[in-house]
Amino acid sequence: MVTRNVSRRCRTPLIWSIDQMYIKITNYASSGGLGKGKRRQCGFFFSGMIKQFLRDVDWGEVDYLIVDTPPGTSDEHLSAVQYLAAAHIDGAVIITTPQEVSLQDVRKEISFCHKVKLPIIGVVENMSGFICPKCKKESQIFPPTTGGAEVMCQNLKIPLLGKVPLDPRIGKSCDEGRSFLIDAPDSPATLAYRSIIQRIQEFCNLHQPKEENLISS
Repeated sequence: MVTRNVSRRCRTPLIWSIDQMYIKITNYASSGGLGKGKRRQCGFFFSGMIKQFLRDVDWGEVDYLIVDTPPGTSDEHLSAVQYLAAAHIDGAVIITTPQEVSLQDVRKEISFCHKVKLPIIGVVENMSGFICPKCKKESQIFPPTTGGAEVMCQNLKIPLLGKVPLDPRIGKSCDEGRSFLIDAPDSPATLAYRSIIQRIQEFCNLHQPKEENLISS
């Protein structure tokens, strides 16, 4: 989920975000995390955690707040939508891979977005083939047996933001805390990322609210 109206919401911040490659991040470990043997927690506990991240984290001045959620349509997703409603959510970017098993979950997520009236910015197909850096030939590591995200988006009439091919250097850059876009500027994956980012920015600018609504709670 992407939203932009997040500055100056925190009167008494309890958690501070940290900067990583010009991106402010925080996670559950910042607020204590799950202790050993406490992997399973009640839904209300996670809902409270989400509220704390949105209300008590000092995000400072940011251009976009991106909430990375796990696959599915759980109570935590609903909580995030409800808590961010007053701040105006620009929309959801839904990530999938080409296989039908992934598309099945994504269709449920799209249905969820429609039910809670959350705008869908578009779908990104990740791990969309592998382009050999030497011969430039593309191989389908995860074959789109039912047409992949492209056919799904056509059937559901939602935008396909782009396809990101596999590139082992993405994982290497992430592990080293470096920007893949800087390390591999000519990679097909980098070109796909930049195109997707541009389309998201265009969507957000086009749907910018007339008035800025901030969360006051």
